[in-house]
Parts: sequence; C-alpha cells; structure tokens
Amino acid sequence: MKETRVLVCVTGQKTCERLIGEGHRLAIEREEELSVLHVAKKGGELMGGASEAEALEYLFEESTRRGADMTVIRSDEVVKAVEKHARKIGASLIVLGGPRRGARDLTADMRAHMPDIEFHIVYTD
Repeated sequence: MKETRVLVCVTGQKTCERLIGEGHRLAIEREEELSVLHVAKKGGELMGGASEAEALEYLFEESTRRGADMTVIRSDEVVKAVEKHARKIGASLIVLGGPRRGARDLTADMRAHMPDIEFHIVYTD
C-alpha cells in the first residue's frame, strides 16, 4: 500500500505555525506522514523580503521539529503546483488556512482540481 501523507500549505507568515501544528495533530490521528509546502511566485526573490525569509526559516524549523519535510516550489499557478505536489507525495488530506479578508480563496479551486483528496480548513479565531 502506498504511504499517505497530510500536506500542510503555508504562506510566508509565522502565523502558519498553527497550520503545521494542526497538520501534525491530524497526521498522528490518521497515522500518516506530514509534509509542508510553500508555493512562491515566479520572479522576484524566492523568499520575498527579509520578514518572509525569516518566517519561512521559522516554519522550516517548526516542520522539522514535528518530523515533517518542507518543500518550496516556484510557480505562478498555485493550485496546479499544490495539486502536482500533493499527487507526487500521495497526500490524502490537505490543510489550508482560511482566506484572509480581501484575499482570493483558493479552496474551491483546489477542491475542484482534487475531488479525491480531503481538505481541512483552519480559520483564525
């Protein structure tokens, strides 16, 4: 049987630590491995500005502390990049943060592209 994984999608913000924590909890509950993914836009700096680079370093450390691998992919097509990576690693569940006010919500697009994968949305309090 193919190994399955919980995939946590993070942005370049330290607050995504809560997503990694929730993904870790779910991975233990489901007896699956944990992976973390950040999709960076093409062009510009890979890690954005200094604060984003610091945040991604912090998230990498949090991922490692919880036994997860963390991957950074460059793409302007976030949904396609997440789908390709999720299928490559055998993701059974994708953990996403709820959309920020005024930001585009990619959840519906992701669900349409990956109807066979479960989604778990973590909203801020």
